Amino acid sequence: MAHDLRAPLRSIDGFSRILLRDNADQLDDAGREYLRLVRESAQRMGQLLEDMLNLARYSRAEMHFQPVDLAALAREVMERVRQEDPNRKLDFIVPDSLVAQGDPGLLAAVLENLLGNAWKYSRPREVCRIEFGWSPEQGAYFVRDNGVGFDMAYAGKLFKVFQRLHSVAQFEGTGVGLAIVERIIERHGGKVWAEAEVERGSCFYFTLAAAQVQVAKSSVPGGQAQ
Repeated sequence: MAHDLRAPLRSIDGFSRILLRDNADQLDDAGREYLRLVRESAQRMGQLLEDMLNLARYSRAEMHFQPVDLAALAREVMERVRQEDPNRKLDFIVPDSLVAQGDPGLLAAVLENLLGNAWKYSRPREVCRIEFGWSPEQGAYFVRDNGVGFDMAYAGKLFKVFQRLHSVAQFEGTGVGLAIVERIIERHGGKVWAEAEVERGSCFYFTLAAAQVQVAKSSVPGGQAQ
């Protein structure tokens, strides 16, 4: 269904774009605004469908377990995430090495969602502080940020598809990313949960069933944008 629906959505968006490009002078301000909203809605629906397809892929993809250096993977992911806004100041703290057993591609998707969220929801801060590592107290890996956080009263909505704790006007997104994280972690025999306070950041924890952790050296800054 998702594949079939993407074609008409592309047509809606494409023909609306052509109208705005070639016939804008025949429309008043209201007409141009309506077409802009049509395009915006079509693009958002297209992103929702793409995210649903990703959720299905990650739920069914064949898994290949092997040693994975999550610290190195986190640095690679964070570098890609930063390209969205390279001028933002970042204090990224990560161990030299943090080896686990898992599927590299699926674990990369976990970190892309968690680190991407940490980057996104820390946008109001002058310096974005993100830490990835291992918590002996929790017996879990974690991604911590100094972002806007959330009210723990709504924590039960976090990992449900299309459930969001902030409006699209505040922060972009479809509400599928954390559902993908939970699905992947469950496939690794682990669990994921979060702790947060409003305006005091959040911390997402996750466990993996196999070979819990090998940490090499203490945490060190992983890079700071000037």
